[in-house]
Amino acid sequence: MAARRRNKVQTTKIQPKRAKNYSPGTVNYTGKKTTTVTELDIIDYSKEHYHRFETNDIHEAFNYEDSTNITWINVNGLSNTDDIITLGTHFELHPLIQEDIVSTYQRPKIDEYEDYLFIVFKMLHYDDEKLTNEHISMVVGKDYVLTFQEAEGDVFGDLRERLEHGKGRIRTVGSDYLMFAILDAVVDNYFTVMEFLSNKFELLEDKLFDKKEDPDIAEEIQGLKKDILRIRKAVVPLREVVNRLEKIESPLIEERTNKYIRDLYDHIIQVNESVEIYREMIWSLMDMYMTTISNKMNEVMKVLTIMSTIFIPLTFLAGIYGMNFEYMPELHYKNSYFLLLGIMVLVVFGMIYYFKKKKWF
Repeated sequence: MAARRRNKVQTTKIQPKRAKNYSPGTVNYTGKKTTTVTELDIIDYSKEHYHRFETNDIHEAFNYEDSTNITWINVNGLSNTDDIITLGTHFELHPLIQEDIVSTYQRPKIDEYEDYLFIVFKMLHYDDEKLTNEHISMVVGKDYVLTFQEAEGDVFGDLRERLEHGKGRIRTVGSDYLMFAILDAVVDNYFTVMEFLSNKFELLEDKLFDKKEDPDIAEEIQGLKKDILRIRKAVVPLREVVNRLEKIESPLIEERTNKYIRDLYDHIIQVNESVEIYREMIWSLMDMYMTTISNKMNEVMKVLTIMSTIFIPLTFLAGIYGMNFEYMPELHYKNSYFLLLGIMVLVVFGMIYYFKKKKWF
């Protein structure tokens, strides 16, 4: 009975948080970024019209349901699940969609529904040299786009500026192009993350070959390895999402937008290749670190071995003449002591000369 109870405790202890047995469609936030209020950033635009405002009232988003313009509603904060349910119910989002919106463990994916598309992806950026992986969900309708993110702060600043000043074609096309622009901003920021990662690699390589030993270098390599794995978990599934988005036949996506999605797919392939390269490099860096440690240990062992080898014949001579025999011929010579010391010195210098000739040190 005691053994059975002990096994049960161990099973409960390793149970992951996301594995709690909730019924399907339960809207339960699984992240760590809690917020007191839900913030909405609403942009309503057309070719001649632009209006943006921020609010904490979720019901303000309902005023744009019958708008003839394109509306982008960005929701900051997922911990207030009641607001998510209210918004999802109004836009007739499936309960499983509402569940995935607040489930930060959900991998990047795309689901196709009759009136909208649902896309999950990850937004990556470095904050004070710490990699931040933020869960983003997007719902694309005929004339609206809903985005949900965990907290304030994103990579859409340039996109909002283009919308405000009417740069490019974004205000002359539909919500499908806005969807592409949002994904494109996220993927473009992946390149920034990879550039930062490249700089960290160069610094670590310099530290490895630096004569000054850094006791934290192993921890830095391990941290970089974790960053690469987190980036890979975000990038590889997104490649599948964009690939499916390119092939999907939906009235929500116009043919001209498919050309931009194909270009987006090329970009995500480039990022994915870079991730795989850095993944190989981190293993090489770890091997290089272990080789460096091994070489330093070999240098220490070589010095100790040479010192031991030099003292072996000296110990042999001292052992012979340290024996307490009465009739040892050399013991009664007047200069025996100095003669033995001279022989020892000659042995030392002779061995040092031999080691140098062999280039052993």
